[in-house]
Amino acid sequence: MQQMKILLLGATGSIGTSACNCIRRFPDNFRIVGLSANNSMEKLGKLVREFSPSAICVGDGCDNSFADAGAFMRVFRGRRGLEEIVEETDFDILLNALVGAVGLRATVAALKRKKRVALANKESLVIGGDLINGLIDKGFGEIVPVDSEHSAILQCMCGENRAAIESIIITASGGPFRDAPLEKLKNATPGDALDHPTWSMGRKITIDSATCMNKGFEVIEAHHLFRLSYNAIRVVIHPQSIIHSMVEFHDGAVMAQMGVPDMELPIQFALSFPHRLPLMGKRLNLAKIKALTFFEPDYERFPCLKLCLDAALTGGTAPAIVNAANEVAVGLFLDERIRYSEIAEIIESALQKHAAGKIDSIESIEQTDSIVRNNLLKRYK
Repeated sequence: MQQMKILLLGATGSIGTSACNCIRRFPDNFRIVGLSANNSMEKLGKLVREFSPSAICVGDGCDNSFADAGAFMRVFRGRRGLEEIVEETDFDILLNALVGAVGLRATVAALKRKKRVALANKESLVIGGDLINGLIDKGFGEIVPVDSEHSAILQCMCGENRAAIESIIITASGGPFRDAPLEKLKNATPGDALDHPTWSMGRKITIDSATCMNKGFEVIEAHHLFRLSYNAIRVVIHPQSIIHSMVEFHDGAVMAQMGVPDMELPIQFALSFPHRLPLMGKRLNLAKIKALTFFEPDYERFPCLKLCLDAALTGGTAPAIVNAANEVAVGLFLDERIRYSEIAEIIESALQKHAAGKIDSIESIEQTDSIVRNNLLKRYK
């Protein structure tokens, strides 16, 4: 494969760090041409010195660390800068590892330039899936998923007749509270929720894993990525995190993608697709694991999952309401301003307060997002 120019947004986070590891291994295949970080300027500085990108984007509130970048590197700033760096940088693949709704405009901007988006920012599809699919249907770019679950589904579908697919099964680890007594969840601390048993991830997505909200988001993401009805998408708890997802065909055959829980595999696959590159990491040893177990999710334990699935069926801006309320609630919980049980309560109250509307533009999504956030932030001043 020819060398691909990579624009990496969210470079200093968990996904961005793993992506840099992948890119370092294959300098003949990948070259970083752009980076973004919201506030980790020291980490970004090290990456700039290592990869010499032609452009970077930093948060509005950051210092002037890169003020003297000069002619060799353009410096963009803030939310608008994330869109501008996509619009004005010469790249082949956007790896969107931003966290939250802020990632939507970057995804759309890359698709409008008919680029590949290696998508880790699941919120892009959760809140803007219909808009994104509208662009793709008109020939504007492509999305290759970075999430391990959707990467697994894509790998199982490769070479198969899409018409023969009956359903997909998305696996969930169950997070740190999978087996915890329900009465103890009410007062779980951020430290408890961040102690994930199998994956190493960023703080926000680790909380989403604890509540199982991330699995609701992944159902919506799968619906848009693979054009399947919600009735054809199921979630099962799989504590070992070895089977990353499954595809069931109409003859009863089920294909599963398996591997050790390591995000570098789906990241590398998204960057190199349809090719496969070697990955010198841990290898799966089923004899040592001995058993793989599965069970249905418990909505009493995971009310956020049920709220998200209900919003998905409602459609329109309902998923955007859930996402905005969840981002605020998770932030409040991490700041120890609310109890763990209040995350679901805040999301449910937001759905009751704000009626879902029709999506006809990015602006309509952002307006919903802004209204929900502002109302909640006023409430929790």
